[in-house]
Amino acid sequence: MTRIAVLVSGGGTNLQALIDAERRGELGEGKITLVLASKPGVYALERAKTAGIEGRVLARRDYESIGDYSRALTEELLKEKIDLVVLAGFLTIIDEQVYEAFPNKILNVHPALIPSFCGKGYYGLRVHEAALEKGVKVSGATVHIVTPECDAGPIVLQRAVEVKEGDTPETLQKRIMEEAEWKILPEAVRLFCEGRIEVINNVVRIK
Repeated sequence: MTRIAVLVSGGGTNLQALIDAERRGELGEGKITLVLASKPGVYALERAKTAGIEGRVLARRDYESIGDYSRALTEELLKEKIDLVVLAGFLTIIDEQVYEAFPNKILNVHPALIPSFCGKGYYGLRVHEAALEKGVKVSGATVHIVTPECDAGPIVLQRAVEVKEGDTPETLQKRIMEEAEWKILPEAVRLFCEGRIEVINNVVRIK
């Protein structure tokens, strides 16, 4: 069994996609054993509770520095013998302590086709606003391995989504979630659990 921790900061729509995929048997040997939130009261914790998954809060505001928070997070994940960490709308900055404890074992989903519209400041609706301002005809989502540099880790999977005439940031966000994020994130988790992700020279090879 591959023990999975999902880190969240909000509503948890990508968490729900993973929970649904696990129920359908689509995560292989993967099992979500912990949902950890960076602040209390987020709806993602309700999703975890409904699914019978342990949910905990490790509140960023309780720690003076990124280093202190990252140390506590690392200790929590190691204590639970986590094999794979999935960032699903986790908006809290963490440092190298976490990356070093879980090398090539942290996945993130980003709502654009990296390297476009990514990096510092590109999250939530801002990503889709930037895509529409640029007039792109295709956007999408990317699952990548998390490294210290924001959104710069090896790309595991991508899926393109058409940008339609009259799209707003909200309609584009919804389409990308439904057509890309909720599909490629569970798929990437399954590939990891099957031991099929290999990183060579910062490039992912799927075995």
